[in-house]
Amino acid sequence: MRLPWGLRGQGPGGLRGGMVWSWRPHGTLSLMFDPETLLARGREARGENRLDEARDLLAQAVAECRFMKDPPLLARALKALGQAERDLKHTSTALQCYREAVAIYRDRGDKLAKAHGIRHIADILREQKSGAEAEKAYDKALAIYRAHPAPPPLDLANTLRGFALLKDGAGDGEEAVLLWRQALDLYSLAGVQAGVAECQSNIAFLLGR
Repeated sequence: MRLPWGLRGQGPGGLRGGMVWSWRPHGTLSLMFDPETLLARGREARGENRLDEARDLLAQAVAECRFMKDPPLLARALKALGQAERDLKHTSTALQCYREAVAIYRDRGDKLAKAHGIRHIADILREQKSGAEAEKAYDKALAIYRAHPAPPPLDLANTLRGFALLKDGAGDGEEAVLLWRQALDLYSLAGVQAGVAECQSNIAFLLGR
C-alpha cells in the first residue's frame, strides 16, 4: 500500500509536522504524532515555562509510546512527564510516572537509569515530608551508584544533595555535613559551580550553628 507522504498536521500546542503513519487496532491506518517530536516539543515548552502545554505534549508522547510498545522510549517519556507534573505541583501523578519508569528500567537491567529515577522519587517524597520513605529511596539510589564502576558524577552529586537536605531537615546536621562534603567533591569534578557554591554555603552554615 502506498502511503501519502508529506502530510502535515497540527496537534497540541500548535504542534506541526513530526507525524508518522501507524497501523491502529483492527487494521486501521492513521496519522499519529512521532513520540520523539512530542518529547522534544514538550521539553521545549517546559524550558519556556509553558507548563500546561508541556504536560499535554508529554502526556500524548506517553500515550503514543504505549501504543508503539517501545519500553525505553516510554520510560523516557514517563520521566519527562513526571518532571512536568512536578512543575505543576501534581506530586502524586509525578510519583506514578517515575515509579512506572523505574519499573521499566528494572525490567531492562538499566541500573543507572533506575537509580536516576529512584533519586527523583526520593526528592518528591522529601518535599512531601515523607522522610522515612525518602531515606529508603536515597539509600537505594546511592547503593546502585556506589556499586557501579563508573557512576556519573553529577547524578551521584544530585543524589547526595537531596539526601543532605533530608538529613538537615531532620535535624541531623553532622550527617548532612558529611553528605554535603561528598557532593561538593563531585560537583567540583563535574564543573558545576552552582552546586559547589550551594555545598560550601550549607557546610559553612551547619558548622557555624
